[in-house]
Amino acid sequence: MAVTRDPFGARAELSTPHQTVTYYRLDAIADQVAVGLDRLPYTIKVLLENALRNAGNEPFSAEDVTTLAQWRPGEREVREFPFLPGRVLLQDFTGVPAVVDLAAMRDAVKRLGGDPKRINPLVPADLVIDHSVQVDVFGSRIAFRRNVEREYERNRERYALLRWAQSAFRNFRVVPPGTGIVHQVNLEYLATVVTAREIDSETVAFPDTLVGTDSHTPMVNSLGVLGWGVGGIEAEAVLLGQPIYLLTPEVVGFRLVGEPPEGVTATDLVLTVTQLLRQTGVVGRFVEFFGPSVRHLSLPDRATISNMSPEYGATATMFPIDDETLHYLRFTGRSEELVDLVERYAKEQGLFRTDDSPEPVFDQIVELDLSTLEPSVAGPRRPQDRVPLSRVSESLREAFKDRIGAWEAAAGGTASTQPLEAVAEETAAVATAAPPSGGVPVRIDDQVVELNHGSVVIAAITSCTNTSNPEVMIAAGLLAKKAVERGLDVNPAVKTSLAPGSRVVTAYLDRAGLTPYLEALRFHLVGYGCTTCIGNSGPLPEPVAEAVQEHDLVVAAVLSGNRNFEGRIHPQARASYLASPPLVVAYALAGTLNIDLSRDPIGYDPNGEPVYLRDIWPSREEIQETIERAITPELFRERYADVFTGDEHWQALPLPEQGDLFEWDPESTYVREPTFFQDLTLEPEPPTDITGARVLCYLGDSVTTDHISPAGSIPVNSPAGRYLILNDVQPRNFNSYGSRRGNHEVMVRGTFANIRLRNKLADGREGNWTTHLPTGEVMSVYDAAMRYQEEGTPLLVLAGKEYGSGSSRDWAAKGTRLLGVRAVIAEGYERIHRSNLIGMGVLPLQFLPGQSAEGLGLTGREVYEIRGIADGLKPGQTLPVRATREDGSTFEFQVLVRIDSPTEVEYYRHGGILPMVLRRLVTQD
Repeated sequence: MAVTRDPFGARAELSTPHQTVTYYRLDAIADQVAVGLDRLPYTIKVLLENALRNAGNEPFSAEDVTTLAQWRPGEREVREFPFLPGRVLLQDFTGVPAVVDLAAMRDAVKRLGGDPKRINPLVPADLVIDHSVQVDVFGSRIAFRRNVEREYERNRERYALLRWAQSAFRNFRVVPPGTGIVHQVNLEYLATVVTAREIDSETVAFPDTLVGTDSHTPMVNSLGVLGWGVGGIEAEAVLLGQPIYLLTPEVVGFRLVGEPPEGVTATDLVLTVTQLLRQTGVVGRFVEFFGPSVRHLSLPDRATISNMSPEYGATATMFPIDDETLHYLRFTGRSEELVDLVERYAKEQGLFRTDDSPEPVFDQIVELDLSTLEPSVAGPRRPQDRVPLSRVSESLREAFKDRIGAWEAAAGGTASTQPLEAVAEETAAVATAAPPSGGVPVRIDDQVVELNHGSVVIAAITSCTNTSNPEVMIAAGLLAKKAVERGLDVNPAVKTSLAPGSRVVTAYLDRAGLTPYLEALRFHLVGYGCTTCIGNSGPLPEPVAEAVQEHDLVVAAVLSGNRNFEGRIHPQARASYLASPPLVVAYALAGTLNIDLSRDPIGYDPNGEPVYLRDIWPSREEIQETIERAITPELFRERYADVFTGDEHWQALPLPEQGDLFEWDPESTYVREPTFFQDLTLEPEPPTDITGARVLCYLGDSVTTDHISPAGSIPVNSPAGRYLILNDVQPRNFNSYGSRRGNHEVMVRGTFANIRLRNKLADGREGNWTTHLPTGEVMSVYDAAMRYQEEGTPLLVLAGKEYGSGSSRDWAAKGTRLLGVRAVIAEGYERIHRSNLIGMGVLPLQFLPGQSAEGLGLTGREVYEIRGIADGLKPGQTLPVRATREDGSTFEFQVLVRIDSPTEVEYYRHGGILPMVLRRLVTQD
């Protein structure tokens, strides 16, 4: 029986001075279901509107609406319901493989006798190219131009694919390179807060919602826009009209009280929030900010907090629409027509926050007094490890005590006095005084400097986390100005870079007169993109790289980013610290982490007088005065006027032959047709039990998607490097794993290939190593997996807590699948990676509470059997695992099936979400 649309009679009209729109009144639910909506969290109201507007259209039901309307903290039925976002946001590292998959799906549809055009985005999508630019050239005014040229030289094939997609797919737009970081472009331009869209010949208004293929998509939550990061697999399904299925949400309220002290930044705030929420435990939950002190946060401050949702594990971090939202929309040049619609719609729907709004109810409340904030960084390996400035040196030595302690002990309690003899000879000729004992002298151009444990070799103002925030960017410029005026300079061993989130940033730095001072300290523009934060740091200067390598120095990167996982930023920077942009400049001046910036001199002026950080730190008043003088709405309108046009490089790209099907180039090492859909049948093969399985990797806690599928440089002697060399690609042109995600041959070889991966089956070696069993031969993970496939042996991965934390990297699941891994057994999962594993047909299993691989005495050398899969899986059930030891004895333990909903059961039954969607598209009328 057909379901009648709008079962609650919620459809109504809203008139503004500019237009009349249709919308679906939330009040209609309150009237009919007899519930009060005033104290519902903002997050729930947005999800409720989505269910209400779609009710009566499969698979949305009236029951979805009433269940959400009756949401109460801890007193509700947990059930599955659909959510269809209004749009999809992609970046190029994850967007290119998504386009490759869509192109491959068109080929599969044709092979199955269907119309390839059925594979087309039904939900609008924007792709922003921001992850590919690398910092090859720095410290020069030509850096930006040279890096862009090199970017196009490396990525022409990938960009040509995206230009084909622009023409081949409807509802698909591309923001070309050199424009900005995806999340800042979204915040400053793409996000509408309230969308007005033509649907069935009428204009319908509804909250702007989205999913994005970058885990930092929640940055836009600061505008009141509900959105979060998903893997490319889920995003592709949404593009094809498939809703996301959610369980009834848990919402954590974060109350802010007090006022922040002078001298702290939004970065100090977000690092404190990250530490607090990681301790609280918010993985898979929604966070919502409220309280009297929300008014102290500018919208860019809010964006800094929301951006780091994945670092503390939340699905999204919402700030309701309020006057600050409207101010920011005007500030960034949005039309008055849009601002008026946002205000009227939000107030009409009870989505507008005021100081006297009723306080929402939450599942849990966390509180932070802003007056307790202090200048901080986070590191050296995880974003939640906040460290006050006074303890940075201590944290470094504690984290690397084995290396640093042994080095100092050999030097009699100080740093090593073993110099590079050749450099020491040159030093006498160019230095006015011998360098102090305790370091490794390095000659850079005509200067000799020392490198030591704790030396800063990378100082990067980068990533959407901070470069969206004018306060910290202006603060960095003002600090640079004061430092130059005091005669300070950056240590020449430091690789400096400035990669703003959008062209607006460089425009207002120019207007404020701060660009010359940043350039005087070698913070020249290197590109508009993620650069260092995604691992595109480029090489260190050769003398620095050689000294670090030869003396095994623990050197550091300091960046204004959001990720500092092992091996991510640069292979030679074992330590990485997240810091605000002004602190990045400060550490570049100091050149070392072996300093307490809260009390030690940062340097000395030409008269030999000490200069302290407090002497050059700009006041809040200076920062605000500069912002008011330098930033206007016209700047945003001008810079975004031709956002989809691209520069001469983009316009000069050769356009592939246009058509419904992509012409795959068999010689390409960037874009290859993946194997996922090549043998697809209309009916899926039923899942089978796992017997005779071996463990490919036995891993510990906090294994990130960077460990599983690195995005950075490709080593020459790795399986991926050898593949590229065999295909006539020279090491200079390897590019990065992230840029090669359109080629499954590279990516499967790069799975579990992080240089800092610690596999307990690797005989003590770091990197992409494992032991093939039962032969006991140590080899690369890829080579072992291929041998297992030849032998017909299914594979497992054993892991600890927080498995798959970090980026929403679909290749961490795709590569796992292509290696032949049937199941992962972990102590716990991060939300996105668990979903991605199911989306690729890999079974996520979880040790029961209190149990672990180590606690059960597993060595990873056993043979495993998992029964009960063939009988049909149910959400939350347990399965028996039988392990046979090397001596032939056996034992059994239970694991929890982390397929959490009936829809995920279907995904797994089909071998993944995309095969299921593809089959439905082919067979539907």
